[in-house]
Amino acid sequence: MAVDFTDSALRRVGTLLADKPGSWFRVAIRGGGCSGLSYFLDVVDAPGEKDKRFDYAVDEQPVRVCVDHKSYLFLLGIRIDWQADLVKQGFTFENPNAKRSCSCGESFTL
Repeated sequence: MAVDFTDSALRRVGTLLADKPGSWFRVAIRGGGCSGLSYFLDVVDAPGEKDKRFDYAVDEQPVRVCVDHKSYLFLLGIRIDWQADLVKQGFTFENPNAKRSCSCGESFTL
């Protein structure tokens, strides 16, 4: 798949979607951040007309993800993970398209 999630990330997304049956997890790119482009995550009621749509499953629960057309070009091949430890927790991004990422891992440059 063009947007890959680890099982840990899918479990976290499934938890976020559990309170809103029928909702979708949006992954997008926005201008900003210390490196120029930032990852943007949201829960939406429905994907846009031109959004790329991905269906995943974790622990037999469906997880639906959408990516807008423009962001999809920057996210092609990305791997999204969820990490939690004693210091911090959050999604991490391994983007093969990024030339440089900031130290926090939330923004990048092409």
